[in-house]
Amino acid sequence: MYIDKKLERGYNEYTREDIENGYGSMMDVGIIMMEPGDTYEFHHADKELAWILLYGKAVASFVGKDVTMERPNPFDYDTWCLHQSKGASSRITAIEPCKVYVQATSNDKTFPTHLYTPEETDTWRRGANGECGGCIKRDVRTSFDYGNAPYSNMVLGEVVNLPGKWSSYPPHWHPQPEVYFYHFEKEQGFGAGWVDDEIAELHHNGLAILTKGVHPMSMAPGYACCYVWGIRHLPGNPWEKTRIDDPAHLWMIEPDAQYWTGEDK
Repeated sequence: MYIDKKLERGYNEYTREDIENGYGSMMDVGIIMMEPGDTYEFHHADKELAWILLYGKAVASFVGKDVTMERPNPFDYDTWCLHQSKGASSRITAIEPCKVYVQATSNDKTFPTHLYTPEETDTWRRGANGECGGCIKRDVRTSFDYGNAPYSNMVLGEVVNLPGKWSSYPPHWHPQPEVYFYHFEKEQGFGAGWVDDEIAELHHNGLAILTKGVHPMSMAPGYACCYVWGIRHLPGNPWEKTRIDDPAHLWMIEPDAQYWTGEDK
């Protein structure tokens, strides 16, 4: 499923776990748009919750701490991400206009609230060695996954998709449901991607809910996109970086891959 939405000030809901099981995502997903002075409280009695500051300047308040976060944009600056368990509370207070991605799901476990800073962001420079002629170069950022948060039922991170390039490539799939939220550097930006075996046109503030099949995507030339990616672990089957690549396309990432490039034209 792919959802386009016009965002308004406050919380904008895309899906909720109890609506047809979150349309297959098994999660709540929303975006908060904030103006200076706005505050938003985060609390669930039975769900873990995480939020990412996509851009803006704000104060995160949790377990007696106040931390000032500043992120002019998600392309040049790494991630601020707060993760809390059921029963915990946190608050964000906007100093400048802010855009905040929110994700939550049921989880009986409790764990300490943690604010992942930009310095804690794990960045994988995928395709940085010129694979596929440089067409799959992107930054894959992870705030938390099964490796550093095994108590969580979720994974959360970002990908910076360069203009005119592909990501989530070579084509791959995994049984765990995933969501992609698209934030373009220019709001008229667009791209295309596979969403549950159908091709969708991707827009600024769009959300793809991925429950089956491969899900590669490409952005139009001139339009950079930072998309949030969130995975929901399945009971007894967590996502442990277990992407299953389509074997038909693995040849292209070999160091000596040969294919026609048209460079002499």
